[in-house]
Amino acid sequence: MYGDPAVHPQPETYWGNVNSVGPRGVYDEAKRVAEAFTMAYHRQHDLDTRITRIFNTYGPGMRVQDGRAVPNFATQAIRGQPITIYGDGLQTRSLCYVDDLVEGALRLLASDYVEPVNIGNREEISMIELAHAIRAAAASDSPIEHRELPEDDPRQRQPDTTLAGELLGWEAKVPLAEGLPPTIEWFRSQLA
Repeated sequence: MYGDPAVHPQPETYWGNVNSVGPRGVYDEAKRVAEAFTMAYHRQHDLDTRITRIFNTYGPGMRVQDGRAVPNFATQAIRGQPITIYGDGLQTRSLCYVDDLVEGALRLLASDYVEPVNIGNREEISMIELAHAIRAAAASDSPIEHRELPEDDPRQRQPDTTLAGELLGWEAKVPLAEGLPPTIEWFRSQLA
């Protein structure tokens, strides 16, 4: 919902930088309108609502054809195909392991806080670093191949999770080095 952010890391008070008519517009704006509808129903009908701003999450259970970096890189590495990186690979993401995400979401549900709360990992990694980490975790010798960066692809993505820490006593705990092996094994089982 933050688009290609002009503020880094992104706090809940930041409204984003979204090209509403760009190729990613539907993705970003759908999240934004969902929050608007949620708050409208909360205000108008006094509904008990929560808004979790979920940042990039990975782990077992992801779809092979998901289209995001972790499934793409893992599938390519396991199959011995070139790992495709868009642009120079220096764009960053913050990857939250699914167990941490679920814990944060459950804590938010148990609270009475109705405004948006960022749930994600504060640790950033570049796409080139992620490709190398996944290739190593998969024990693959796949080459890395660069392709043109898609229009409006965010250069950085990192949640400010201060509110989640203060409000919920939550922070992401699973490091990438610990979360990648079970994720790789999940993809292996799906590709077998």
